[in-house]
Amino acid sequence: MDYEIFNLGDVLLQSGVTLPNAFLAYKTYGKLNEQKDNVIVYPTAFGDQHVQNEWLIGSGMALDPEKYFIIVPNLLGNGLSSSPSNTPPPFDRANFPQVTTYDNVRFQHQLLTEKFGIQKIALVVGWSMGGIQAFQWGASYPEMVERIAPFGGIAKPWPHTFVVLEGVKASLLSAVGFDPSKLNQLSSTDMRAVGRVYAGWGLSHAFYREGLYREMGFDTLEDFVAGVWEDSFMNMDPHNVLAMLWTGQHADISANPSYNGDFDKALQSIKALACIMPGSTDLFCTADDNEYEAKRIPNAVLKPIQSIWGHFAGRGINSADNQFIDDNLKHLLSLSTNE
Repeated sequence: MDYEIFNLGDVLLQSGVTLPNAFLAYKTYGKLNEQKDNVIVYPTAFGDQHVQNEWLIGSGMALDPEKYFIIVPNLLGNGLSSSPSNTPPPFDRANFPQVTTYDNVRFQHQLLTEKFGIQKIALVVGWSMGGIQAFQWGASYPEMVERIAPFGGIAKPWPHTFVVLEGVKASLLSAVGFDPSKLNQLSSTDMRAVGRVYAGWGLSHAFYREGLYREMGFDTLEDFVAGVWEDSFMNMDPHNVLAMLWTGQHADISANPSYNGDFDKALQSIKALACIMPGSTDLFCTADDNEYEAKRIPNAVLKPIQSIWGHFAGRGINSADNQFIDDNLKHLLSLSTNE
């Protein structure tokens, strides 16, 4: 086990349900300095675990463990933190309660303050649903967070994003005829269709048109769809996927007692220096959505990743995209927050 567990105890979720013996899986890189101000939080995305974040961490990079104490908390529902697959009855599998982004960030805050005594965060960074968590950190704890850098992530699921996720979910629910009483019959085999649906949204038209999958070692489109999308999704627990999809579809940073659904107010309340990096060809976390958000965050800049890798411009696969993200993070970390 290359990660640690922080026991949360019995937690009251936003839904009003108490999840007993909840826990957060996390991994740290580097050392916390005496001032406890060299902290970077890097939450995981939908379907990812901490290892999928490690491409952005390394010596000489912006997220340098020789300079910073980097904490990667795993999203609830991802199979390592409390999830349908590792929670005993009565909250196992399809009975796992609804968990929000607000819940996740609240538990991460508990980890930082109770476990490490941290009161100031230099940066919260994340891709996709990790990016939504970065926005949530900025809105939930504006006095604590000095910088945020969401890439390929939006501050709420805009209507089109919600519909995309609904289509991904429907491809799984169709395996049991959309019958809620049969959800516990779902198996990893039923995840094949999920991969097929997501394949059309994860990458751009230009990516497919130019056949860039060949650069990844796949001779044909069919090989790529089966080899990447089917195989990766079939390794996921279907109930974990349903739990994370629910979290993603309801991940509005204003859907909490602090803002009562006032999305613009939540954005305007973020005090952190913000570098927002959408993929220029992202089909469901679009640059247009991020532009709306950036205009309402007082100290935000919009830096689109000019890439034909779609949503996956933030996935750590394409070297030019990786360099762009790292360069912008270095610049952001170089800026004084006292200006």
